[in-house]
Amino acid sequence: MKRMLLIATLVVSFLVIACSKKPETSQLSPIVQGAKIETVKTSSVDDYYEAVGTVRAKTSSVVAARIMGNIVSLRVREGDRVRTGQTLVEIENRDAPVQIQKAQAGVRESNDALEEAERNIRAAESARAAARANESLASSTFNRYQELFNRQSVSPQEFDEVRTKMEIAMAETQRAERMLQAARARQNQMLGRIDQARADVSNARIYAGYSRIASPISGVVVAKNVDVGSMATPGAPLLTIENDANYQLEVSVQESQLNKIHLGDQARVTIEALGNQELTCSVVEIVPTADPNSRSYTVKLSLPNVTPQQLRSGLYGKARFISGARNVLSVPWKAITQNGQLVSVFVVDTSGTARMRLITTGEKIGDRVEVLSGLNDGEQIVSEIFSQLKDGPRVREGQQVAAKQ
Repeated sequence: MKRMLLIATLVVSFLVIACSKKPETSQLSPIVQGAKIETVKTSSVDDYYEAVGTVRAKTSSVVAARIMGNIVSLRVREGDRVRTGQTLVEIENRDAPVQIQKAQAGVRESNDALEEAERNIRAAESARAAARANESLASSTFNRYQELFNRQSVSPQEFDEVRTKMEIAMAETQRAERMLQAARARQNQMLGRIDQARADVSNARIYAGYSRIASPISGVVVAKNVDVGSMATPGAPLLTIENDANYQLEVSVQESQLNKIHLGDQARVTIEALGNQELTCSVVEIVPTADPNSRSYTVKLSLPNVTPQQLRSGLYGKARFISGARNVLSVPWKAITQNGQLVSVFVVDTSGTARMRLITTGEKIGDRVEVLSGLNDGEQIVSEIFSQLKDGPRVREGQQVAAKQ
């Protein structure tokens, strides 16, 4: 009986204590103001084929030596700007002055021989004139004696003597003609030797000029393969110069995509060194030969004029060739939270509560990114993340304030 009374007393005590406690105030979810909310919608974007490649100068020149010799002067280094005709390298060439002197001596010798040939021509012309005069006199005398002989006024011996003198005079005239022709031939020969000697002088001077190597184009020195004291050999590259006024992007295009690209087509190009800047470029050349290893073709796109210091050969670039349109679901970059490999956004439900949700992203579209999974058309998200935003609170648009506790 006492035991039953004790149990009843304890139960009553617990009931009194429970009834005497005041009810606790329920904790409401905090409200974060200043959120930017956006309704996710499907939109149409360009469909494209992306190809990667390398920036190269449209005009590039490899400077090489034409003679063998030690390099005695190297006036440029990598990064220097040069102009057309500027001396870049000097090579030792001791034989060149000797060759020039020898060729010049040949010219003087040929000129002397030409003067002698001209004197011989004048002498031969005088001898021919005398021979012709003698032949004319002998012919007149022969004609007179011919008439006298026909009348038997002179003896046969006298007639034979006159005829012989005429024949001798004719022979002398022919001999003078041959001597004149020989003198003129000698003159022509000397004129030819003079031309050859002058050509030898020109060649010697050109050979001497090979010791000074000038820039064939204006541009920037991008490679230096030798130093002072090195041995230059014919054909071996010394310097590489690029014209930095005109660059192009050379991309590799797969065989299956080549029929979609044509000369003059526009492409959107991004160069990694230029940051997020997007350039509009045109296809200027399609190399018709494929790489047998990769089965890809090289497509060249002209790059617009930018600051010369920003572009160099070898830079990495991408080209996007537009091939159509497709519907995508996208969100702003500022709406994304990334933790390692996990990508998420804050989705605002019907009660206004922000819930973190994992998504899968695709291609970048300007300042937005494609969402492959995790979101549906028509859902609302917080379009710009700020420090007060966490999973669970309710959000409101307006002036941004600290989250209520």
